[in-house]
Amino acid sequence: MDFSLTEDQQMAMETAREFAQKRLKPAAERFDEEETIPMEFYREAGELGLFGLMVPEEFGGLALDQVGYVCVMEEIARTCAAFQICLTVHNSLVCGALLKNGTDAQKKKYLPKLASGEWIGAYSLSEQGSGTDAGSLVCEAKRDGDFFVLNGTKAWVSSANIAQVFTVYVSTDREKKSHGISCLIVEKGTPGFEVGKKEKKMGVRGSETCELIFRGCRVPAENLIGAENMGFKVALGALDSGRIGIAAQSVGIAQGAFDEALAYAKERRQFGKALSEFQATQFKLADMSTAIEAARLLTRRAAAKMTADGRATLEASRAKLFASTTANKVVFDAVQIHGGNGYVREFPVERYFRDARVTEIYEGTSEVQRLVIARALLKD
Repeated sequence: MDFSLTEDQQMAMETAREFAQKRLKPAAERFDEEETIPMEFYREAGELGLFGLMVPEEFGGLALDQVGYVCVMEEIARTCAAFQICLTVHNSLVCGALLKNGTDAQKKKYLPKLASGEWIGAYSLSEQGSGTDAGSLVCEAKRDGDFFVLNGTKAWVSSANIAQVFTVYVSTDREKKSHGISCLIVEKGTPGFEVGKKEKKMGVRGSETCELIFRGCRVPAENLIGAENMGFKVALGALDSGRIGIAAQSVGIAQGAFDEALAYAKERRQFGKALSEFQATQFKLADMSTAIEAARLLTRRAAAKMTADGRATLEASRAKLFASTTANKVVFDAVQIHGGNGYVREFPVERYFRDARVTEIYEGTSEVQRLVIARALLKD
């Protein structure tokens, strides 16, 4: 397999790296403390094309493939995972679902504004009583002529406070469970729809995660993505790309924590020597670096498969499982190398440690990834 990047992929990665290092890195601690990210940063990202990475040029996007996308996602997460989660949800779970399952009218209406960053997209599948078990959705939509009427709540929606467009998965036939789910586009400001409480989170705190509340919310039937009761299929297709995006986030978090640990090990002196001169530290750094590179290669392989075939369920789950596990191990060791300093917020590894934890939970827990992988292996 050829792992070299094309000129377009390299250019996009370098653009993302410059933005991340110059703009996000100096502000990441403030984002975490204030639990919000000012809109000016999102506007800048939009001007750079980061909200339309895989959107075709005819709709104003950069038309990158999945490999280019993960390279960009890694660079952003390397400095600020809270900012990256907005981008990965927007690009993979919202734009991706529209590109793969949307009508021509939906693409023309939404993709240009999404690609430019004028509108930010959010994704809503989970509920308080329905995370992994998507078939138990309680939030429902009833058909009423040319509309669907939504009632219920959704949970843990990233970017909810800043999004203008939501892809919302609701039950349209509860008896059919996962085969009775539909996906609807709901716009901000639709009567009967409001953003509820903001969650207080352990990590990725700059990303505003909220509940959604629907009370008799009337959504035009033309906003249905895919066929009625086929929303679970839409979700699964989008999740391949979404899981690859979280794998890239995991690689970025791990790389950022490793960068900090390596620099600290060279500077910090104990017993008259730099920490990097002790073999125990050297072995940690060697293992961290090797695991990160393996996670990166698995992620790019999954991205390449997604680009070639349009699906990469097994590869995406492998990448997400290994990369998220790696991120959590790497940040643990990065804090350990920092000693007491790693436990205080003055040093970035403390934030990386908190940010990494969720990578094994959202877009499918590590346990779910193992199930997906095992089923694929045992299918024949």
